[in-house]
Amino acid sequence: MKLHIRFYELCWFFLLGAFVYSLLEIVCRGYTHWTMTLTGGTAAVGLYLLHAAAPPKTLLLQCLCGALLITALEFTVGVADNLVMGWNVWDYSSMPLNLYGQICLPFSGLWFLLCIPAFGICSIAAKRFRLLA
Repeated sequence: MKLHIRFYELCWFFLLGAFVYSLLEIVCRGYTHWTMTLTGGTAAVGLYLLHAAAPPKTLLLQCLCGALLITALEFTVGVADNLVMGWNVWDYSSMPLNLYGQICLPFSGLWFLLCIPAFGICSIAAKRFRLLA
């Protein structure tokens, strides 16, 4: 299967993800970190590509894959930011079922739920981008 995704679509999703994730962190925690802005943008691009490649009518499977993708990104960035660099951007050590304090099952569940509206946005945007082509 060949995807027809243009570079500007990926740029648009990166900026959208960077903005929305940073805004969510600021609203919920009162602050964010520049690496979380980049991670949010990367996650949004990954979700858009995942949605574009997925068969139709697979929303729950897409959400599961999306949650795994975001959790993997969070773990990778967490190890780099918190364990290697010592920046202490976040710490899930007090959360149940955490791995080195970098990821935890409750937040993976949250990512699953947030993928539902995210994939809705992906669908709408993909249709709009096709109109521009």
